[in-house]
Amino acid sequence: MTSANDVLKSRAVWVVGLGVVLMTTSFVVASRRAHEGHDAQAASASRVPLWIAGPGRVEPSSEDIKIGSELSGRLKTVNVEEGDSIHRGQVLAELENADYRAQVVSARANVAGKEAALRKVINGARRQERAEAWSSVNEAKAVVEDAKSELQRRQELFAAGVVSREELDRYAREADVAKAKYDVAVQQHALVDDRAREEDQSLAEADLKSAHAQLEEAQAVYEKTFIRSSIDGTVLRKHHRAGESVSNSATSPDPILTIGDRKTLRVRVDVDETDVSKVSVGQRAYVTADAFGKQKFWGHVVRVGQQLGPKNVHTDEPTEKVDTKILETLVELDPGARLPDGLRVDAFILPGSGEVADNR
Repeated sequence: MTSANDVLKSRAVWVVGLGVVLMTTSFVVASRRAHEGHDAQAASASRVPLWIAGPGRVEPSSEDIKIGSELSGRLKTVNVEEGDSIHRGQVLAELENADYRAQVVSARANVAGKEAALRKVINGARRQERAEAWSSVNEAKAVVEDAKSELQRRQELFAAGVVSREELDRYAREADVAKAKYDVAVQQHALVDDRAREEDQSLAEADLKSAHAQLEEAQAVYEKTFIRSSIDGTVLRKHHRAGESVSNSATSPDPILTIGDRKTLRVRVDVDETDVSKVSVGQRAYVTADAFGKQKFWGHVVRVGQQLGPKNVHTDEPTEKVDTKILETLVELDPGARLPDGLRVDAFILPGSGEVADNR
């Protein structure tokens, strides 16, 4: 027969065993939940894309356009100020151009002279000149007829023995001279009354074309003294004022104004070479600037460069690597962004299609 002590010992062993089983089960469940939570966090983290960050600089959609002069000279006027709106073809500045204007006037007068010379060749002699030549013909004809009559009379008198051979010969010579003068008068009238020769007209036309070319050249040079806008946009910077001299040099540019189209702004971003495979056109992006605090200016990638190069934007941080290669990427900001041209910003590009409507 089992004693009471044995029963108590059996129950104690059972309780202890049950406790161990419960503790082990709880530990296994807790470990599994912790492991599942860690896996969920890791999976969630793997779904969150990493932003591609890089420094950038704001510029107009047209980029900065530096307007200079094709001619060296002194500025007569500069008609705009920084911040002014401008339109295509507007005269922004003008050089001193009195000498160029005089060359145009001289070339135009030369054209008028060549046109008159051509008309004279085509039209020939005037009516009065033709009438005068015809009168000379008639006069010479009358002299010829009179000389013939006198010669005939002398021939009859010579046959009758009234005049000598010498006198007959003299009248014959006078008749020949009168006939020669008549022929000259006829030829002169034909020359005056005839059309211009083809070679004379061609020469006059060539002279006129040369004069027109000289006029066009003078007008083109004169037109270059007017500095016009190539776009509709805004004056971003005024480099020279009236009275200052400007030069045309390929090695040392000397702009008068910097202009740009600021209706749409872009940011030229330096993307590190390690991230170039993650950037493509159409990706969403935003930029921030210290001057605007935490405000984000959204946009999208519109162009990705094709060649690596040195940095364009420097952060001035002591730890910055200046020898890093970058890929220029253009981010076009959404309409309404108001940032000054040249502002240094931090850009963040979302890889992939990147729907970021909920992050705005």
